[in-house]
Amino acid sequence: MVKTEFDEFVAKEVNAQKGVSIPVHAGALERLLVRKVACSNLHPNADDEFTFDEVGPSYRIIGDYEKKFRDAMQKGQELFDEPLIVEKLRPSGYLILNGHHRWAAAMRVGIKKVPVKIVNQATESDIKKILENSKHDKRVALDLDEVIYRPGNYPYLEKALGFPRNLKFKQRIRLGTPALFYYLSKKGYDIWVYAHEYYSIDDIRSFFKGYSVYVDGIITGISKKQEADLESAKRVEKMISNKYLETIHIDNDMILVTGKKTGGFEEYELKGPEEEWAKTAITILEEIEKKENNKE
Repeated sequence: MVKTEFDEFVAKEVNAQKGVSIPVHAGALERLLVRKVACSNLHPNADDEFTFDEVGPSYRIIGDYEKKFRDAMQKGQELFDEPLIVEKLRPSGYLILNGHHRWAAAMRVGIKKVPVKIVNQATESDIKKILENSKHDKRVALDLDEVIYRPGNYPYLEKALGFPRNLKFKQRIRLGTPALFYYLSKKGYDIWVYAHEYYSIDDIRSFFKGYSVYVDGIITGISKKQEADLESAKRVEKMISNKYLETIHIDNDMILVTGKKTGGFEEYELKGPEEEWAKTAITILEEIEKKENNKE
């Protein structure tokens, strides 16, 4: 594979940050507003396939963005439909979480600054602190993108959040989710949500607070984290495994129970009317609890 000048630039950028930069949590004010940041102050992510030797940037995608930017500049239109998602770094700059190809295209057409949204990600130490502070020995895990968030045309949605939260949070959630989360909390489960995309952990917590429910653990960017993050992911999973005697995975059509109590796993089919997904899940969880109580 022939390396371009830009490939070499990306590789140098990644190498320059190695052993120098670390992610840090941004303050509430920094995360509140979309701001414009110099392209030179944005750094490519070593955990993203954009920087991998065997994958690298897609010049077709970059070219499409270049054309879009040039057309918009000629017409005096807004260049970006949405900001790049970034994480604050110490000693300086920001790590690109989502938007590498737009960043590349902006630099190639001479755009000096791009809009960014700063988010905080859960670090290994954050997760360790959550586990140390938890008084529970069981948890439930749900996929945020595939199970909880639903498209706007989905027929069974919770009512949208009221003003002013509705200005910030556009996501819609499956009908019954708050009731399910409330039930789980009342029964002594820690609630963990996982997301394939990068989201701000603070935004997710605030979003669910709008529905009067609390989420204990939040892990995002699963589909983006690659080789360099595997060791950290293994350590996190080991900490979680050591902490909880039981984990219940709730999916769209199945509930899976794993843990030290069962010594393996148990599956329960989650079937019934789509609008009663949460009610059906609660009924199954009640049956599981009765079963556990009868064993004791």
